[in-house]
Amino acid sequence: MILRGKRKACFTPHSDCGDNVIIINAEKVVLTGNKMTQKYYMRYTGYPGGQRTRTVAEYLKRKPTFVLEHAVRGMLPKNRLGDAIYRNLYVYEGPNHNHEAQQPIELKINTHKQYKN
Repeated sequence: MILRGKRKACFTPHSDCGDNVIIINAEKVVLTGNKMTQKYYMRYTGYPGGQRTRTVAEYLKRKPTFVLEHAVRGMLPKNRLGDAIYRNLYVYEGPNHNHEAQQPIELKINTHKQYKN
């Protein structure tokens, strides 16, 4: 909702009026249930028999930002507008990022439940 700008009074569905979003600590993502081992991401190499699968746990070890980027990308429109909005998303593995000069404002996202790690 923040990326799209749906909470703003100037929101129109055909334009990018959202804010830039910086996500830090991507390696600390918590999934419920057995999703760490049972959820798969598939890709295809382009060759016969080239379907490759990896679990969420493998991606969190290899490239922690992929899990959040893939989830947010799936929530955006599947057109040029979605591509433009996706460019306003920045995901970092640790607590450090290089956007301090822009003076970002920290947002506390409320969840329905608090999960223990």
